[in-house]
Amino acid sequence: MKQETITAAPDAGEASASFWKNNMRDYGLLLSLLVIMAFFEVATGGVLLQPVNITNLIQQNSYIVIMALGMLLVIVGGNIDLSVGSIVGFVGAIAAILMVDYKIHYFPVIILSLAIGGIIGAAQGYFVAFAKIPAFIVTLAGMLIFRGLTGNMLLGQFVGPFADGFQNISKGFIPDIVGAQDFRWTSMIIGLAGAVLLVFTSLRKWRIAQAQNMETEPYPLFIGKTVLFAALILGFSFLLSSYKGLPVVLIIMGTLILIYTFVTTRMTIGRRIYALGGNMLAARLSGIKTEQLTFLTFVNMGALAGLAGLIVAARLNSATPSAGNSFELDVIAACFIGGASASGGVGKVMGVVIGAFVMGVMNNGMSILGIGIFWQYVVKGIVLLMAVYVDVLQKKRG
Repeated sequence: MKQETITAAPDAGEASASFWKNNMRDYGLLLSLLVIMAFFEVATGGVLLQPVNITNLIQQNSYIVIMALGMLLVIVGGNIDLSVGSIVGFVGAIAAILMVDYKIHYFPVIILSLAIGGIIGAAQGYFVAFAKIPAFIVTLAGMLIFRGLTGNMLLGQFVGPFADGFQNISKGFIPDIVGAQDFRWTSMIIGLAGAVLLVFTSLRKWRIAQAQNMETEPYPLFIGKTVLFAALILGFSFLLSSYKGLPVVLIIMGTLILIYTFVTTRMTIGRRIYALGGNMLAARLSGIKTEQLTFLTFVNMGALAGLAGLIVAARLNSATPSAGNSFELDVIAACFIGGASASGGVGKVMGVVIGAFVMGVMNNGMSILGIGIFWQYVVKGIVLLMAVYVDVLQKKRG
């Protein structure tokens, strides 16, 4: 008689331990951001979380977050892009010349600039995906080429100013329908709606995962995290509403975060990009068109760098030869600090966003404290090195 073996389901303690093992870095990253914010809030005497400084922090780091979303897909796919800072300056210069010298309306210029960014990404993606030249070499060449072209176009001059409508991309705020003088109720209502939506979608997702016997957060942790995020949304919305309201660039950034979260977690193309970076040979054998997928990640990166170029130009109200200098370092650092793996196949949108704001809060806080730019480089370098070191340790333990 054949004896059947019965395997016991893991108990709650084992499930909880497994969850913490698989998600410790994500929660550690969030905790690190909160600790850094608390430290600089105390060190700056409460300046960090003043409404005007929060607005400045968002406007300063929006283009880093936007480019980090594209860089995440490039890195997850097993590549790197060193040219994004130069593309920012190049696209901003083209847009400025078209608007100032040729008097073209900013709306078609915006569309054309995004297209130029995508074309640049496509050209680099071709050499990486189809010519099989390492991405490091291709994008290093792109960084030099487009930095040089920007300098030749602007000839050391600033080109500006721009129309108010164009500047609103970076410096505008959501108009207040209520019309109150001291408080922007429209922005507060949008923040409240965002908090309610977060709670609803998070609870729905958690219940579906529970019903399908998938790994989920312990319920107290889930409730605590959801309440914390909702409170942060409401708190920051209140602070911003007491100043000038929600910046337009925050809405642009938030929309892109939602889109890329959906793409990477719910769409086939997102899962294929992760498969591409995890094991290219296995992905190719499973029928994934790896060359086309790599090509698309660079097209996407170029378009987002073009958008960032427009935002930077709008914020400065001019195109400058130095625009975008070293942006690629902050973008790549945000991805690695946010949990993206240097070997590809690993990384989350929210991790990258948190990583970008870790960099942004450190930059802003150290500037308020009067710490010199060179010491800021030292601190950011140490943080980046430690983030990658933690990734390496986790892989060895796994």
